[in-house]
Amino acid sequence: MPQLKTLKILLILSACLLAGMVAAFLLNPAQVDVKASGHQLGGDFTLTSDTGPVSLSDFKGKVVALYIGYASCPDVCPTALAVLSQAFRNLTSEQRDQVQGIFISVDPERDTPEKLARYARFFSDHLIGVTGSREQIDRVVRQYGAFYRMVELEDSALGYAVDHSSRLYLIDRNGDLAGTLIHNSTPTELSEWLQRLLKDKES
Repeated sequence: MPQLKTLKILLILSACLLAGMVAAFLLNPAQVDVKASGHQLGGDFTLTSDTGPVSLSDFKGKVVALYIGYASCPDVCPTALAVLSQAFRNLTSEQRDQVQGIFISVDPERDTPEKLARYARFFSDHLIGVTGSREQIDRVVRQYGAFYRMVELEDSALGYAVDHSSRLYLIDRNGDLAGTLIHNSTPTELSEWLQRLLKDKES
């Protein structure tokens, strides 16, 4: 009987420990180590800005923070870009010269390169807005494990909205995806990520 009682106690303690681990994961999902996960996400791409073609490889040697959304987004996109803007301001001027923000619009029908340039500049001089053909956009979305879909809006002047994933992608100096943050992470979390990546030297 004492052995049975001890076994029950161990089972209860194990269940509590497992529940605690699950709760900790669910309550703190902000950052994901993409390299450790084993998934080969990310990679170079070429899209279009108001000044012409822009490739991720154009910024090799810099740390890049990338976000995929659309300019008419009412909530998560402005939140993510505001976090990005404040995180950049948390850096020193020397550090800011070594980072680049990229906002990719999945809504090229409404988001022209010129509109995206104005939208990006509203948040930061270190942010560039780009888009492309539907084929180009879909390729980048697949590369980064993101998603989006058009949703028709009845009785709305907008006509449609876009449901989309909402993550900030952190890309190191070599152009490799180093990790992601959810859109409502704090500017401090993002600036700490950027500072860590800035310390890494090119391999």
